[in-house]
Amino acid sequence: MAKPKNILFIMCDQLRADYLSCYGHKTLATPHIDGIAKRGVKFDRAYCQSPNCGPSRASFYSGRYVFSHGATWNFIPLPLGEQTMGDHLRASGMRVAVVGKTHMYADRDGLTRMLLPTDSAQGKYVAEAGFEPYERDDGIHPDSKVDPKLAYNEYLRSHGMTGDNPWHTWANAGVDAQGQIASGWYYRNAHLPTRVPDEHSETAYMTHRAMDFMTEQGDKPWMLHLSYIKPHWPYIAQAPYHKLYGADDVQAPIRAAHERDNDHPVYAGFRQHPEGRAFSRDADRLNVIPAYMGLVKQVDDYLGQLFAFMQARGLMDNTLIVFTADHSDYLGDHWLGEKEFMFEQGVRIPMIIADPSAPQTHGTTSQALVEAIDLLPTFLESQGLPVPWHWLEGKSLQPLLKGEKTSVREVAISELDYAIYGAARNLKLQPNKARMVMARSERFKYIHYDGFPAQLFDMQQDPQELHDLGRDPGYSTVRDEHLGWIFDWMRSRRNRVTISDEDIMRRANPAAAGGVIIGEW
Repeated sequence: MAKPKNILFIMCDQLRADYLSCYGHKTLATPHIDGIAKRGVKFDRAYCQSPNCGPSRASFYSGRYVFSHGATWNFIPLPLGEQTMGDHLRASGMRVAVVGKTHMYADRDGLTRMLLPTDSAQGKYVAEAGFEPYERDDGIHPDSKVDPKLAYNEYLRSHGMTGDNPWHTWANAGVDAQGQIASGWYYRNAHLPTRVPDEHSETAYMTHRAMDFMTEQGDKPWMLHLSYIKPHWPYIAQAPYHKLYGADDVQAPIRAAHERDNDHPVYAGFRQHPEGRAFSRDADRLNVIPAYMGLVKQVDDYLGQLFAFMQARGLMDNTLIVFTADHSDYLGDHWLGEKEFMFEQGVRIPMIIADPSAPQTHGTTSQALVEAIDLLPTFLESQGLPVPWHWLEGKSLQPLLKGEKTSVREVAISELDYAIYGAARNLKLQPNKARMVMARSERFKYIHYDGFPAQLFDMQQDPQELHDLGRDPGYSTVRDEHLGWIFDWMRSRRNRVTISDEDIMRRANPAAAGGVIIGEW
């Protein structure tokens, strides 16, 4: 079959792989996402480059590790010179746009230095991480930071939901027993339905905007990043999704009592974060997780509508579809909340790729160690485009999609700059010392810290990561091996990006010297 004409790159924010039925959830059925897996390859061991929104997405979009692009945390922009999938794909004539969240911020200093206004054609792309902002909305709009021009707020007002910030007071808030607005920011309100009806939810709105984009684009090739805001907090769902699941549907937490005795300074610090303490209480977990499950189910239902829309227009047969998440969510596992840290519930992500041109692998599962940065070279090769390997640090997954038996990498890498977190402040760490790096090999997971003992888990004997071997003298050789892999990884980063490997080899040809003679008798 011919190569796919379009690319639909779907991302959910803070979605755990094991909260999809195709990845094994026992009570949460996600048939439409499962349907993508039936049309493609499901990767069981896919990892994000950082368990935090901003740096993870910067790596997805640039095809480069956090160590290379430098956008190490939320609100830290990609440097002006970084190229993204929009830059690489747009050069071929593709329209590259986003509907939903990117969590990317413009390099204002760089734009000013280059005298590049953000309302210019190129300035707009640079300010939006290479995407055309067809419907850009990061979905975090507390009253103190609400965007007065937020399109979703205007949409809600047009449907009678008034107020200065209906995103907060309607889409992410319910009504308590006293008739007062109950904000979804508070875990205690997670069981309530939102004031906004389902058909006007953020998930519904973004799905319909994706349909608008596809209709507008017609037969011209496109790449659309449909980036759902949910199931990221605020954890509060629309009716009927708020009550589809109850405490009996909540799976037991992956944690052990002895983990609370682990005195590793960084892990102990993260356990004391407010979200860690909250999700360590069963009452909090059992109130929040049914809402989280409802939000996941809602995404799946609306993807069903989107896929039916695409099927009716013949788009399912010529579109490469990718479904993934920027990171995961602990939900109380390992006595943690949120997503930071290097347990599987933080760094392992769902990744499903449905390539209509590779029916031989449809419905299969891959155990290869793959990373978020692998998607960009995969996209380029799917379009028959050259891959700038002097820029990109991922590996194309096209061979796996075509059914070739090949190893992608020995270790998967993830990084976290935790300088802003309470754990780092309590440990009185300087910002450049609050870093952790994970090396996930075939059998082990190793986490390196500056100035603190490593952590190590045997993923074969202890897949739930309940027994930390980081200070066990019997595993010193294993730790040294993984530290060596991290050193090799650091030395192989792509930092010569202004000239291609091919140009280097051409310059190595003596004929390219143009008459300059060096060292000859």
